[in-house]
Amino acid sequence: MQIETPPTDKPYDKPEGERRGLLIVNTGDGKGKSTAAFGLAIRAHGRDKPVKIFQFMKVPSARFGEHRLFERIGIPIEGLGDGFSWKSQDLERSAQLARDGWERARDAILSGDWFLVVLDEITYPLVYGWLPLEPVLQALRDRPRHVHVVLTGRRCPQELIDLADTVTEMTMVKHAFQAGIPAQRGIED
Repeated sequence: MQIETPPTDKPYDKPEGERRGLLIVNTGDGKGKSTAAFGLAIRAHGRDKPVKIFQFMKVPSARFGEHRLFERIGIPIEGLGDGFSWKSQDLERSAQLARDGWERARDAILSGDWFLVVLDEITYPLVYGWLPLEPVLQALRDRPRHVHVVLTGRRCPQELIDLADTVTEMTMVKHAFQAGIPAQRGIED
């Protein structure tokens, strides 16, 4: 490990631009995309800002750790799908659920009622061709200026990356699953 001297000068100047809603993308093959988005949701909620979360691949009845917490603290979270594609019994139904879910998410974004809207795992219905990209891009361009939107999922389309204000790519360096360790409740659920 290399020891560093802590900086004594501020490493940046404060931006002078206008505050506005940001478009944030968390993508890549590493863990933490949804977790980072949920962290932002908790941060905004802690500032009494209205937050809405849509999960494109989770079933409406999902009861993962985040659902239990968000229910307790009052952040609405809505499952829009029927699980990951390998669990689906009907991929056309999955596609229709994604399209119907997008309509609800789009309405929430455009309403201006929410400070932050999280579109968790939206990249999957996009890259599977279940959801056309252009209406998503248009809604993100047309959103009210104060609305922040976070998109998560692997293989984010370049057009969304180009439109985004902030993009983070999670890179997998090592994963317990590769060593035969199953997902841990409270860590990966």
